[in-house]
Order: sequence, then structure tokens, then C-alpha cells
Amino acid sequence: MSLTAHWFLPTYGDGRQLVGGGHGVGVGSAGGVRPASIGYLTQVARAAEQVGFEGALTPTGAWCEDAWLTTAMLVGETERLKFLVAFRPGFVSPTLAAQMAATYQRHSGGRLLLNVVTGGEPSEQRAYGDFLDKDARYRRTAEFLQVVRGLWRGEKLDLHGEHVQVEGAHLDRLPDPVPPLYFGGSSPAAVAVAAEHIDVYLTWGEPPAQVAEKIAAVRALAAKHGRTVRFGIRLHVITRDTTEQAWAQAESLLAAIDPATIEKVQAGLARSESEGQRRMRALHGGSTANLEVSPNLWAGVGLVRGGAGTALVGSHTEVADRIAEYHALGIDEFVLSGHPHLEEAWWVGEGVLPLLQRRGLWQPPGGADLAPAPSRTVPFAAAR
Repeated sequence: MSLTAHWFLPTYGDGRQLVGGGHGVGVGSAGGVRPASIGYLTQVARAAEQVGFEGALTPTGAWCEDAWLTTAMLVGETERLKFLVAFRPGFVSPTLAAQMAATYQRHSGGRLLLNVVTGGEPSEQRAYGDFLDKDARYRRTAEFLQVVRGLWRGEKLDLHGEHVQVEGAHLDRLPDPVPPLYFGGSSPAAVAVAAEHIDVYLTWGEPPAQVAEKIAAVRALAAKHGRTVRFGIRLHVITRDTTEQAWAQAESLLAAIDPATIEKVQAGLARSESEGQRRMRALHGGSTANLEVSPNLWAGVGLVRGGAGTALVGSHTEVADRIAEYHALGIDEFVLSGHPHLEEAWWVGEGVLPLLQRRGLWQPPGGADLAPAPSRTVPFAAAR
């Protein structure tokens, strides 16, 4: 099975340095940003579309623009790119969410993917009026998805659950196609939800051995429910024509970070309830030493950014090698990003994706109008 490549929309802003955000990290904590205007996000989306990415993940939270509204505006600015919209099931009724997804599919021509985010930061959840503890949030997510799945099958539902109550819920018009559900989480409660309800389980970019353990755990539990789950990984990328150029760029990003910023960000992330965030922090321990935690896997991003904190760093061939390694473990979907997201989309699209295609691991989405084949010259966007 060939792999699927997605990109990322920086709806909190972008820049030539690392940009903080998420899990209690203030936006722009690691450097100046390009505003997340529709004009700029359109450039990123069109670049991702042109080089062959299937979709683009759009985050959710108080630190970024709303994912539903932003991507709905970008649908008309793009032709085939799908939008992996992150949303929190506790902030909207399941019936309304199911209806919104159906409407999105009709108006976009089936370009919606959904990323379910239970939420790992109590302070942010409370700001939205959600005072449940972590385990209760996952139980609510399971009830929420039970309703949404049933409505998408055309059922008329009553549910009087612990956290979700609906009576006579139904949809007059079903989504076509039904959007696949993506979901990430490393705690036992998260794995249980994924095994029972989710189509694609996402992990952040941990070393291959740790990723293999996660895949095995989710796959085994899903089998008990008579289900199969696909797997994806969320990674940043720094790829250049040579190994030396890529690592020089990584070192440049690191050199631009004030040590006081690292200390402040890590203190905030230490308060996170997210097991995935704890695992990210454990890779670097808040130190700038020994950041290559696995061949070509650099933990420097996580020093100043919540959420996904690792990057594949290396030549186009080395990055393709690492992607192939994860794919051999069972990872079929790769959600990638880089700073700045516009320029790095071209580096990956012109340098890495063609190598994966030649190896028979990746094919452009149907009807994609791709950029020219790669050369040894620097992509135009990165040359400025």
C-alpha cells in the first residue's frame, strides 16, 4: 500500500524561525511570524496542492484561527487539496458536528478529513467552559463519536450517556463521502477510543521503536473490537540537497532561540496533562544537547513548541529513507510541516516526494498538477 502525504496550515502564523504554539505555549514565542492571513494560507495551501500533498492539517485551540471557518474559506482558493480539520468534541453537539461535516462535504466536493482532539490542557479547556477531567473527556469523546458515526450511517438515534444526551437525532442529508476520523493520544484512555471508533491513529514523531510499540498496542485492541485501524505520524521536516545544508538549517533555527524562552516554554509544557506531550519532552529533557534522538530525528522543535516536537533532518534521500522506515512499521499517512511552511513545502515536494515515487512508495493524488521534476537547484521560494 502506497503512503499518503499531507502538509500543515500554520493558522497561528509562520516565520523563518521556529514558531511556538499549542499546549500552553504562546504563539510566536520562538520568533517573529508571518500573519496567518487568508492570502498567506492560500499560498501555503496552493504550494502543498501543486507538489502533490493529499491534504493539510489545520490545528485547533485558542492559540490559532478557527479550523472550520478558515478551511471553508480556503476551499474556494484551491482545487483538490483536502483539509484535515481539527476539532474538539466537547465544544459542539455531536448532531451539529455531523451536520457540519455533511454540509462541508457537499460544498467542497468531498474534501473534508476530521481530526478529533480530546484536549490535554485543563486551563484551555476551562476557558471554553469545559471542566471535565482527562478521563471524563475521553469518555465523552467515545459517546460523541458513537452518535456521529450512527448519524452518518443514516440512523435515528437516542442516547442518554454520561456526557452526551440526544433524542431523535438524525440527518436529512448524509455526507458523501463519509469523512475519515483521525485521532491521536498516547494514554490508555486515548488508545481505547482509537481502537473502537477511529479510522486513522496519529502519533507524534517518536523514534521508530516507540512508534512500533504504539502501533502494536492500538492494532491489538482494535482487533478485539473486530476493527482495523490505519496509522499516521506527525513530523516536521528540514530537508535540503545535502546533509550538511539540512543540519546547518537546524542549527540556525536552534541558535535563534533564547535559552530563557526554552526554560519558560518547558515550564509550561511540564503542566500538560497530555501523555504524548510528556513523551515529547522526555526526548530532549529541556536540553539543547543530544537533540538527534534517532538517526535524522531531531527533537529541537519541541524545545519551544507544544505538540509535535520532532523533525526529520537530512538530505532528500535521508528523509525519504526515514519515511520508508516508518512506512515499513505500518505508518501509511504522513502529516508533515516545516518552517516556513511555504518554502519547506517546496523542498519536500520537489526533493523527497519524487524519491518516494521512484521507490514505488508514493503516488500523486489523482489529477494532481504537480511541480516540475526535482533538480539540484534551490526551489524558487527558498532562494529568496
